[in-house]
Amino acid sequence: MQAVEIRKNRFIGAGHPAYIIAEIGINHNGSLDLAKQLISEAAKAGCDAVKFQKRTPELCVPKDQWEKQRDTPWGRMSYIDYKRKTEFGQAEYTAIDDYCRALGIDWFASCWDEPSVDFMEQFQPVLYKMASASLTDKPLLDRVRATGRPLMLSTGMSTLDEINQAVKWVGLDKLMIAHSTSSYPCPPAELNLRMVPVLQGMFPGTPIGYSGHETGLATTVAAVTLGASFVERHFTLDRAMWGSDHAASVEPGGMAKLVRDIRDVEEGLGDGVKRVYDSELEPRARLRRELTPNNE
Repeated sequence: MQAVEIRKNRFIGAGHPAYIIAEIGINHNGSLDLAKQLISEAAKAGCDAVKFQKRTPELCVPKDQWEKQRDTPWGRMSYIDYKRKTEFGQAEYTAIDDYCRALGIDWFASCWDEPSVDFMEQFQPVLYKMASASLTDKPLLDRVRATGRPLMLSTGMSTLDEINQAVKWVGLDKLMIAHSTSSYPCPPAELNLRMVPVLQGMFPGTPIGYSGHETGLATTVAAVTLGASFVERHFTLDRAMWGSDHAASVEPGGMAKLVRDIRDVEEGLGDGVKRVYDSELEPRARLRRELTPNNE
């Protein structure tokens, strides 16, 4: 497997610590203060990065949905107005960029349309993430590829043929692929974690990761045990908060535990070379029966 360098001295791939992403997405509910709290908690938990989502509502919301009414924390409003209200712009992302730099945590975004990619370029993100819904969006893939930055493809709601076509379209340079099931929250029976080694077999030179939407933590740790080079989980301050993604998200205490358990598993996996450790010498001398030539 080839490792992908996303910034100086930080690689994603075999031989490197799993890159752990706290997906803030739209869980900031349009509040910069809430976004900063989430960034701070992700940094405290030991995450490598936080991820947002960037859309141009007029391009991403189907026109037949614009005027549909929706109950929101700000009252009843049209769906397009709701999407506009929760979308961050120049001022918010400039503040986010400054805040992440101050805390020493990476940040990037899933862009859902071409103008959003152009907007994000000013911040020189360490990589771009393609949401599962965008796997077949060739014009968007082309725009992201034109930046020359590393690309992470998420594969939820996709067939193997669609995955192969997307990889063929974007090429293997600086590419990472995330196994995912796009169900929120996702039941364990549909996680299909064995797809991690399957994708490794299909694309042996490409770092394979896992983007999870389940409610527990153990299965994400298991993905790392199966070889995931990076993991992503939705992140919230409170799973009971208003919004579509909070219920399938991890709270700060859970994220800290997830990071801890992943690092313990990475250390515990070792290198596969059998050895007798110094800590075993005393128990071996004390517990092994001494054999004579007659009873060997």
